[in-house]
Order: sequence, then C-alpha cells, then structure tokens
Amino acid sequence: MERRPLKSSSFDRPRGLAFGAGFLALTLATASALLTTARPATALSEIKHDDVQVPGKRPQMGPEAPKPGTVPLPDPIQTVPPAQKTTPPGQDEPEQVEPAKPGEGSGNLARPQIDPTASLPPVQYDLAKLPEPVRRMRDLIIEACKSGDIEKLRPLIGIGDSLTQLSLTDIEGDPIAFLKGLSGDTEGQEILAILQEVLDAGYVQLDPGTPQELYVWPYFFAYPLAKLDAKQRVELFKIVTAGDYEDMKQYGTYIFYRVGITPQGRWTFFVAGD
Repeated sequence: MERRPLKSSSFDRPRGLAFGAGFLALTLATASALLTTARPATALSEIKHDDVQVPGKRPQMGPEAPKPGTVPLPDPIQTVPPAQKTTPPGQDEPEQVEPAKPGEGSGNLARPQIDPTASLPPVQYDLAKLPEPVRRMRDLIIEACKSGDIEKLRPLIGIGDSLTQLSLTDIEGDPIAFLKGLSGDTEGQEILAILQEVLDAGYVQLDPGTPQELYVWPYFFAYPLAKLDAKQRVELFKIVTAGDYEDMKQYGTYIFYRVGITPQGRWTFFVAGD
C-alpha cells in the first residue's frame, strides 16, 4: 500500500507562528528585567537641585579639565580693585596732610618762619657770646667786605655741598659772578657794603641745642615787623629804606638780606627775598 507525504494543515501553521512570537516576547521581557535590575532606581530625594535645568536657561559650565598630554592654561587675570579702607563708626576720617614742598618750611633755613604767638628770641649785640667758630667766620667775612675785593669771599663761600646758599633758587655758574650781578656796581662793592651792614646789626640764636641751631643776622629775621618798637625800627632803617619797610609789611616779616652761620662756623646762607 502506497504512503503519501503528510501536508501541513491550516492548524499547524498558526501554532508555529504563535510559538515563535511567544518566544520572542519572552526574550525581550527577560532582557528588560535584566536591564532594570542592573541599574538601581534613583530616589527623588537623591536628585540634586543643581541637576534640574530650568527651561530657557543655559547651565553654567565649570572650568574644563585639561585633556591628557596638554598643558593647562592659567586662570584669567582678575582685575579686582583694592579693598577700600573704612573708618569705624563714630570716628572721623583722618585729615589728609599735603607733604611740605621744598623751600616751604621743609629744611630751607634761609626763609623766615615766624610764629606770631611764640616767644621772641632775645636780641644779642655782644660778640663775645658767640661760639668761637661763629665769631671767627663773622670776622673773616667782615674783613673781606672791608677790603673792597669781592674775591676775598670765595674761600669763605666754600664749594660743593658746603657752598653758601646765595639765592632761594638754584644758581648756575660762578658764585662770585652771581654776587657781582646782584650789586648795583660792576665790581660788587655795593653787595659787600650790604653784607657788612647786616653783620653789624644785632643777632639772634635760633633753635639752641638742636641740629638746626643757627646764628642769624640781623635779628629782624626772627621778629614780626608789627612787634618792632621805635628804637628797633631805627636800627632797621640803617639797612633798608622806609619804602622797603612799607613793602615788607605785606609779608609781615623782614625779607631783605640776612646771614646764617652754624655753631661749627659754617656760613650757610646770604640771601634776600621770601
């Protein structure tokens, strides 16, 4: 008896398809479960607030870490102004004092610095009270003036840092030529006469016992003009005219020629002006 091959029925084909679909679904479900168990869930409380991005706002990025094998760039220069000093409550701001300018009481002893409220130094006429170095320098200057030769002053004026101050401003060139230029005559005799007349007047000792100690002629240098009595004004008119006196009233002090000598006998200045 001949056997015929069996034909797949309509029932067998759907069962094969259903089995294949079921196996695929089971595989996907298993993979999903494995992925879920491999990454633990994050609780709501563990989410950082900074990680939540606000719509429309760009997240701020920190400095990037340098890539391996590269040299990191330096941080940008910060141009932050220095902190301002603050004054504690209840305290006044400290007064800003402008530094003294040269020639304004900052070491220029040739300028009159008169305090009208201070006690006046005693006027001296006795040359024997002068220290020996001071008296000797004065005598040498007087001797040069009486000679009529202005060149006799050259060794007394000195040189370099010890040069006698002959002007309130810097001078250029030869000091003897400068003195001749101040004189009304060409040989400098007038300036010699003024110098001698100044040294014949009374003198004062300033800042005794200090490094600034000085002997100054005439004593008017240290006196306010308003405090000169009649006798002292007569002595003043031996050196200046009445017109000069009226002009000096505008300054309140004597601003004609004066001479300063240190206790060590150094001739420090012979100047006029304010």
